[in-house]
Amino acid sequence: MELVSLTEYLVKELLPDVTDISVNKIDSDGDTVIQVLVPNDYMSIIIGKGGNVANSIRTIVQAASYARKLGRVRINIDSK
Repeated sequence: MELVSLTEYLVKELLPDVTDISVNKIDSDGDTVIQVLVPNDYMSIIIGKGGNVANSIRTIVQAASYARKLGRVRINIDSK
């Protein structure tokens, strides 16, 4: 599974309305940056208490990247 589609799957499974979500891949200095844009109303769901949900998403995607030897990956979560 591609890293972007994995990230998109994880984010969409957490949110009740997935119509206004965008997940994009940006290559930057040899690293892969995945930008997740969600509506401001859903930021608290994606970040989670103490950032636990966001950190879990990052851990899963980074583990998938490591297992496939795709290099470093970062995930930026922003609101629209």
